[in-house]
Amino acid sequence: FYAKIMKKLIIKFALPLILITFLSGDLFLCTDTKADDKGRLQFNLPSEELIKNLPPDGGSKYNRLIFEKSPYLLQHATNPVDWYPWGDEAFEKARKEDKPIFLSIGYSTCHWCHVMEEESFSSKEVAKILNKYFVAIKVDREERPDIDKVYMNILQAATGSGGWPMTIIMTPDKKPFFAGTYFSKTAQFGKPGLLQILPSIAETWKNERKKILDIAKEWDTAISTLTFESPGPFPDNEIIIKTFNNLSSSFDSKSGGFLFQPVKFPLPNNILFLIRYWNQTKDAQALEMVEKTLTNMRLGGIYDHIGFGFHRYSTDHDWLVPHFEKMLYDQALISLAYVEAYQATGNNLYVKTVKEIYEYVFRELTSPKGAFYSAEDADSEGEEGKFYLWSKKEIIDVLGKREGEFFSEIFNIEEDGNFYDRITGEKTGKNIIYLRDELSSIAKKKGVNPISLHQRIERDRKKLFSAREKRIKPFKDDKILTDWNGLMIASLAKASVVLNEKTYAEKAEKAADFILANLRKDNGRLLKRYRDGESGLAAHLEDYAYLTWGLIELYESTFETRYLKEALNLSDIMIDDFFDKEKGGFFFSSNEGEKLLMKIKEIYDGVTPSGNSVAVMNLLRLSRITGNKKYGKIAEKTIKAFAGEIESAPHTYTYLMSAIDYIINPGFEIVIAGNMQASDTKKMLSAIWKKYLPNTVIIFRPDNSKHAEIIKLASYVANMKSLKGKATAYVCRNFACNLPTTDIKNMLELIGEK
Repeated sequence: FYAKIMKKLIIKFALPLILITFLSGDLFLCTDTKADDKGRLQFNLPSEELIKNLPPDGGSKYNRLIFEKSPYLLQHATNPVDWYPWGDEAFEKARKEDKPIFLSIGYSTCHWCHVMEEESFSSKEVAKILNKYFVAIKVDREERPDIDKVYMNILQAATGSGGWPMTIIMTPDKKPFFAGTYFSKTAQFGKPGLLQILPSIAETWKNERKKILDIAKEWDTAISTLTFESPGPFPDNEIIIKTFNNLSSSFDSKSGGFLFQPVKFPLPNNILFLIRYWNQTKDAQALEMVEKTLTNMRLGGIYDHIGFGFHRYSTDHDWLVPHFEKMLYDQALISLAYVEAYQATGNNLYVKTVKEIYEYVFRELTSPKGAFYSAEDADSEGEEGKFYLWSKKEIIDVLGKREGEFFSEIFNIEEDGNFYDRITGEKTGKNIIYLRDELSSIAKKKGVNPISLHQRIERDRKKLFSAREKRIKPFKDDKILTDWNGLMIASLAKASVVLNEKTYAEKAEKAADFILANLRKDNGRLLKRYRDGESGLAAHLEDYAYLTWGLIELYESTFETRYLKEALNLSDIMIDDFFDKEKGGFFFSSNEGEKLLMKIKEIYDGVTPSGNSVAVMNLLRLSRITGNKKYGKIAEKTIKAFAGEIESAPHTYTYLMSAIDYIINPGFEIVIAGNMQASDTKKMLSAIWKKYLPNTVIIFRPDNSKHAEIIKLASYVANMKSLKGKATAYVCRNFACNLPTTDIKNMLELIGEK
């Protein structure tokens, strides 16, 4: 996509006063620029007259964002900048007053968003310029991912990089001509600050308007000719092999994970794919990649060993130094990866990790009504990571000398600290708590009982946790998002049966019931966000896809047909509102959504899977559960719509690859008939749930009157009754069924398991 847009972006560099240049990954538009004798660009300040004519700062304590629900927008509600939320009022003002739009996009737990807010948007100097010459708009990317994706695509295409905060300057009709990320208030390291950039653009807008409009027109032309499809034939098994080979080549054999510069993300989509690949091929390397990654993530500083849960990513390749944000979607997807890895390996470290992640989520990210909050910040008291870091003295003060020294040895605590200042590179005296080896291995080396060591460490951890709770906590983003809740519901539902923890299913049900009751319109269509008693904002593809995923998992763990019914209803709405019936694939925004510069179809599976990838997997599963081929055909048409694109770099679409594997290597349809409360039924289901069967669906056909509900949704199970009142399994593949059996051993043999 980025290559396509770069080919189309024809930017004229020979303009007399306007220069667009790439510097430190950002795109700058400046006036009166020149190069020094070493070829470095020099940025001159605008005319003194323009600065002199700025009006005084307004007297109001708040701007319009004070009326918003988004925690991110509310963080900017006391800025002297006259912020507007995205909406008609702001664009009408820009047209009426003939001003360009200054668009700033970020989210509440973003460290550099905080820096820019404190440094620039709280500055009266910056506010004077913005208020006089621009209409300033703030957008929460988590509430309006449609806006974020449009302008992030433009930013990345123009500069080759992206990130938040995102800074876009555009015409009143939303046509961008300037794009960048974080900007300091004043020039730093040869890079201009807002006090240089903004007046330069304002002056050019006033005196050299045509040159700006020419740039906006060039960009708009390039954007308007883009297509998101690259159709091709349905992929064969070679694409699965190619995906594995590509992942192998980028795998970090030392610490696990996949090499990026300069950071390393967990990328659970890759883990889920690799477990499936191992399951089909029995290639030991695939499982080794999974195990090394999950084990080293759990040992590293990216994991919070005191309060549990995973931070967003590691800033180094050894999983040691995290970016300290904690996101709900990470907890959901990473825990799901550990659940499936446990199914495949039986490694109890993975069970412990899953349970600890959930303990964190239940403690910190669960609302009183059962739905899940979005995130916790990286910063506290204005410093990134301060809440999580420890000096050795602090540890000894809490645990005492003997126990403090012992804990410090186990968790690699240094007297002068192992955490470095990211600007000076000097040690700070603070420590990230991490392990170099599993506690069981440490116990063996020390010649101590591993159970005793675990118990001792747990006592110390609880004391440190209690002490840490007295610190000022990071900011919590307490908005409830439909899509991220869907992911958490999916993880909990899956874990409830794999780990035989009924409480997890109850938590998943409570969250699902809240979303279904509070985040839907009267016509059944979803809303995106709930906060402070109010639901709002149009839902996007990921809201439908992720929530449906959670509902399917809930059905297969509880066999409550209402969840299957809801999953089917939402899928039908998703097809009606988002599916491109002509070319295939799902648009990110609905057909009735706000018309933006481009209508995006996204297939890339990054830190979260794309809406298209999840929609495909959901439709395949629903097709197999219900026997309705319509869903399977739409899934296959979606894959074909992107087949050309995924061929070139299939390892960037790993969740979609899992869906393709679902088609190429189909599992089973297992129908269990019987009494849900009977012990033989529970034993039969438990025997299935213990096995790793990723491409298999499970349907329960009750003996009592409730069988009518599932028969309405999956008519092919109508005659699949229990034999003589005993729990009975019908094992089918592509709806061709073996003879029913009441014997668990025989059932497992039919699915190739012992």
